[in-house]
Amino acid sequence: MRRGLIVLKKFTLGITLALVLGGSGVQAAGSEGHVDDHDFSFEGPFGSYDQEQLRRGLKVYTEVCSSCHGMKFVPIRTLGDEGGPQLSKAEVRAYATQFVQVWDQSLNDGEGDYRDALPADHFPKGGNSNAPDLSLMAKARAGFHGPVSTGINQLLKGMGGPEYILSLLTGYTGKEKTASGTTLYENTAYPGGWISMAPPLEDEIVEFEDGHKNDLKHLSEDISAFLMWTAEPKLNDRKRAGTVGVLILGLLTILLFLANKALWKPIKNREI
Repeated sequence: MRRGLIVLKKFTLGITLALVLGGSGVQAAGSEGHVDDHDFSFEGPFGSYDQEQLRRGLKVYTEVCSSCHGMKFVPIRTLGDEGGPQLSKAEVRAYATQFVQVWDQSLNDGEGDYRDALPADHFPKGGNSNAPDLSLMAKARAGFHGPVSTGINQLLKGMGGPEYILSLLTGYTGKEKTASGTTLYENTAYPGGWISMAPPLEDEIVEFEDGHKNDLKHLSEDISAFLMWTAEPKLNDRKRAGTVGVLILGLLTILLFLANKALWKPIKNREI
């Protein structure tokens, strides 16, 4: 009996430490890797996208990621939407013409051919058939779990999709190995610790016109924020609508409370 109580106390202590460390630590465990928490501008009930950061992220995607990864669920015209990169109509048209080629089956007598994209077109599929589409990647990946299957990390920090992408891009250790003829790269954020994708980003691989920092960390932050926008383009509108809804419901609750008191006041104060 005494031994059972000791085991129970140790188990309880372990749960408590897991809750404290997992819920408030700077680093939270991914499924098998480690995902660092990061304060993005769009987090929290009143957070919103940083327009300049989204524009930088678009540039990183265009010059680096688009060679392998596509975004087939994202219309090019949404680059001009409010709350996103918010390019002008001329900039959207120029981007579609200069950087995107789409397959049109109606060209070349029905045999199909590539043409310059139009704002109404979607981003094309990636050039590498093995590379996953990035349209919804920030919502498809969960960076935070537990602790002990409680989901507290997700409650406090969100799903952690952008943090997972950021940690993945900055998690390469430089070590490599070959398995079954495939070169694998050690990555501290990837489940299992080894990934077949070579490090896509490095310091100063992309230059920004405004002179913004372009080291690995900042480039990874920009593309992670941009991929969050592609997965949740109406985030700002949703938060705005939620805030208005909560205020209206709060006001309605106060009015109903006052109406209830006024309705029952004559009955409660009458003499029996």
